Amino acid sequence: MRVPVLLLHGLWMRSAALGLLARRLRAAGFAVSTLDYPSVHGGPDAAVPLLIATLRALGPGPLHIVAHSLGGLMALSALRMAPDVPVDRVLCLGSPLCGSAAAQGLARWPGGRHLLGDSLDLLQTGLPTWQGTAQVAMIAGTLPLGLGVLPGHLPRPHDGTVAVAETRLPGLAAHCTVPVSHSGLVFSRAVAARATQFLRVGQLPLCTPAIR
Repeated sequence: MRVPVLLLHGLWMRSAALGLLARRLRAAGFAVSTLDYPSVHGGPDAAVPLLIATLRALGPGPLHIVAHSLGGLMALSALRMAPDVPVDRVLCLGSPLCGSAAAQGLARWPGGRHLLGDSLDLLQTGLPTWQGTAQVAMIAGTLPLGLGVLPGHLPRPHDGTVAVAETRLPGLAAHCTVPVSHSGLVFSRAVAARATQFLRVGQLPLCTPAIR
């Protein structure tokens, strides 16, 4: 039986951007589905209940989540709100779980708050230490190409949008970096290979020790 995997996009994106990653994970034997959620208008107040309902419909489990950028914040917010949802593993790709300097910088620009919409607060503040039952891991990028360097002073290493330090949330099971940009995380063959291993056995190759 193919294990269900739900893919979540990032800010300003749609699930079509995850098409290549979805094909690679399907080829690896997973039953992959995607969810278009409101990343700007509605933000977590609209997206989190939608995500919870989607996960319940995919149950009874086990099932996994692979989430890019803001999608990782939405995924963990949903599991904090509904800890009974049968998600075993969550893999975040470049998610600023500790808060985003780029978002904070953009919010100070004229029109920046409008661009970030209802996800502004979540992006600025991030999440508390992960203490849920799902095993959560992170793949962060280190190729500094992206518009995030303009509004925010990102400490190196970063992927052009999110600093690696912003992805190191306490409570993660594993963390590793790859030399790709923020948007490149969803197109990288190396990321897809690492994602496949984590979803299968709960381990990331070339990873640092668990963060507690």
